Amino acid sequence: MAISPIETRYKTEMNSLFGDEARLRSWMRVELALARAHSKLGHIPADAPDDIEKAVAKVSVARVQQIEDEIHHDLMAMVKALSEQCEKHGGYVHYGATSYDIEDTALALTMRDAAGLIRSRLVGLADILAKLAIEKKNLVCVGRTHGQHAVPTTYGMKFALYYDSTIRNISRLDDATRQISVGKMSGAVGTMATFGDDALRLQELVMNELGLTPAPITSQVIGRDRHAQMIFTLALIAASIEQIAKEIRNLSRNEILEVAEGFTQKQVGSSTMPQKRNPHKSERLCSISRLVRMHTQVALENIPLEHERDLTNSANERFIIPESFILCDYMLKQAQAILSTLEFFPENIERNLNLTQGGILAERAMICLTHAGMGRQEAHELMRVSAKDAIAKNQPLKEILSQNLDVKKYLNQKKLDEIFDAHTYTGKAGEIVKKVVSDKK
Repeated sequence: MAISPIETRYKTEMNSLFGDEARLRSWMRVELALARAHSKLGHIPADAPDDIEKAVAKVSVARVQQIEDEIHHDLMAMVKALSEQCEKHGGYVHYGATSYDIEDTALALTMRDAAGLIRSRLVGLADILAKLAIEKKNLVCVGRTHGQHAVPTTYGMKFALYYDSTIRNISRLDDATRQISVGKMSGAVGTMATFGDDALRLQELVMNELGLTPAPITSQVIGRDRHAQMIFTLALIAASIEQIAKEIRNLSRNEILEVAEGFTQKQVGSSTMPQKRNPHKSERLCSISRLVRMHTQVALENIPLEHERDLTNSANERFIIPESFILCDYMLKQAQAILSTLEFFPENIERNLNLTQGGILAERAMICLTHAGMGRQEAHELMRVSAKDAIAKNQPLKEILSQNLDVKKYLNQKKLDEIFDAHTYTGKAGEIVKKVVSDKK
């Protein structure tokens, strides 16, 4: 029976990269690469790698677990299981290596592949956001700062902003992938003492076969700052997704209701309130984001290991690395699904744009008064007082200004009508959206 929801509810294609079978195969892949390097350098018989390769196919997770139950060492259990399946060269399995030569190198392979899947998801998310940004570049809505109505903006700006951060996340992921795509074959404390005079060449041969970069220097383990960078990058991706999800949640409130998650025909919002249309998918993403971000603290604490290493990173990495990748992958898949079916309510967007009866255009009126000759500070004070008066009297701000003698000195009614058209006060929003999307493509 599954205990963790990442095995069921939040399971994705990512899970297959972190299962027991995948880990075992990664370890043996490194062992085989090591044997081939030894053979090329004349350290072991020429036919030893073929013998070991044939044995790889015969090793099972169950047998490795059986041995581990006896010896209490997971990597050595694999070595024994692999050796016993060799016909004559089992004694050369793991030759000269320490456990983390195998484990850290295999982990690099796994994290590299996992990062590749995350990258493909990010590219998919970016495509959806770019499409929405262009489609909605002229959909004017009220901007909100501090939870209050500010000045007009567009939905294209919102999606272009998220698109831009997604592109940055792709760049960050690429760098983190480069940093984590390193392996080691350097022995118990990093000196390569067991590998002889051509140890550097041996490490190079192993990493070339695996498509990894040889770590320039290590202790018994690869520096955990590399792993922490990847975990932190995944946390940044999760936070960026949460930013989108939180905006959807807030904009789908009944009193706002400008957008809403797609709702299927038979979908249930509440077990007791049949009318509810809860943004539960977006809420779920916000919840999971907290968990992904939490793993960064553990990853950072794994960096200062004692001396040439201790084992305090090992147990927690079995949690934080697969969980971070799997949950981030789930979030990306869900974000794509939510955005692809997002429903817009133009009539509510327009209603909210006019909710303050022109109050959101006070800035524009202030600027126009200044351009017409009134001092900027005087214009600001006039608009502040007029806006308060409009609210108190529940009148459109334009009406209040049209009766103000000081305003009439600078602005006629036609100009006031132009000023209080919210659809024409979005500045360079359309150009910004097109430029952001086209520059990143």
